[in-house]
Amino acid sequence: MKKKQKSGSIGFISCLTLLLIVLKLTGKVTFSWVWVFSPLWLSALLLTLVFLTILIVGRIKKRSW
Repeated sequence: MKKKQKSGSIGFISCLTLLLIVLKLTGKVTFSWVWVFSPLWLSALLLTLVFLTILIVGRIKKRSW
């Protein structure tokens, strides 16, 4: 029986964030650190919105407000 090995991979958001950090630290970009980390907080915001939408739709369908 073969065991499946999971290989660690980095996602698009992580790559983009790392790229922006490197560009900021090397002085290639001059915008704020808030925008450097924006891929992380924007994806967290999107995930929260999706979760809340699913929660609200589920409550509406069950009529359990």
